[in-house]
Amino acid sequence: MSEQCKFKNYIWELPVRWCHWINVICIVVLSVTGFFIGTPFSFGRSASDFTMGWIRFIHFTAAYLFAVSVISRVIWSFIGNKYSGWKEFFPLATARGRHKLLRMLRYYLLIDKDVPETVGHNPLATTAYIALFCIYSTMVLTGFALYAEHAPSSPMHRALGFMYALFSDQGMRLTHHFGMWLIVGFVINHIYSAWLMDIKEHGSEISSMFCGYKFTVKKED
Repeated sequence: MSEQCKFKNYIWELPVRWCHWINVICIVVLSVTGFFIGTPFSFGRSASDFTMGWIRFIHFTAAYLFAVSVISRVIWSFIGNKYSGWKEFFPLATARGRHKLLRMLRYYLLIDKDVPETVGHNPLATTAYIALFCIYSTMVLTGFALYAEHAPSSPMHRALGFMYALFSDQGMRLTHHFGMWLIVGFVINHIYSAWLMDIKEHGSEISSMFCGYKFTVKKED
């Protein structure tokens, strides 16, 4: 496939790339600070250093930014181009999507040697993205529910009242912590898959998340 003539196509719009890299930064910051919050230890010289307070402040700030980014990406799936649209996340809904997903699955299972070209999202990956966004939603809800406990009469606490009915405090913490490791596992697989597709397709899979352009066999509209 890499020997064929390639066309330069604009695939990933700026809001998609912004949300992607904001999520990357937030996930790193939230994981590191969340680890300290979950297993705190003293490395400040005195209580007046407010070390854990600053760690919690950074964690909460990144959490707000992450929530805004996730919501923005969901909104953009309804107003962006066809590659970022919500239909891309449900390949099983169409015969063409099922065919593309099956071909990609056959490649990952080492049944086929040639990797099928994907212009936008990998149809197998988008199925995983649905699960990922469910994890994101769970992380946002459990995180802000735990955060709102410091102000029981606040609007946030009242809005998330259903979370306190579904989870105990420890249950929310355990779910939040487990979700972090699920995301870490996804990130490892995501980096490997993007690197693999970049090498096999020669379509600038990784660099497209910086510039928005991919090289494909067909010229896209």
